[in-house]
Amino acid sequence: MIELGAVFRWPVRVYYEDTDAGGIVYYANYLKFMERARSEWLRSRGVDLAVLAHNEDAMFVVRSAKLEFLRPARLSDNLEVSVQVAHQRPASVELSQAVTRSGEALCTGVVRLACINIRTARPRPLPAFFEDE
Repeated sequence: MIELGAVFRWPVRVYYEDTDAGGIVYYANYLKFMERARSEWLRSRGVDLAVLAHNEDAMFVVRSAKLEFLRPARLSDNLEVSVQVAHQRPASVELSQAVTRSGEALCTGVVRLACINIRTARPRPLPAFFEDE
């Protein structure tokens, strides 16, 4: 089960491929960092997205994402990406995410994931592991 409000943290190092010509993290790569953290958050709770797709015909799609870019990250920075459930509905979940360096917020965002049936591409209820405790 997913605990509302619990914070999951995932470490990320900035590699050359993550940066732009100015040597800072290209803005779209923050979305990649957040995606990886969300996947690892689910994995840490025993959820394998491939198994979920195969066994329940379920998958998550990003319905919306709003990011605020506060400070730049640079090559070789050690970052931390957090994931926290902010709100959940029957077929979607809103996550608060942040990318920080030594506790300083670099990028914050709110991502809404919708759960859909793979075969129909229509909304379906969140899997059982999202039920409130």
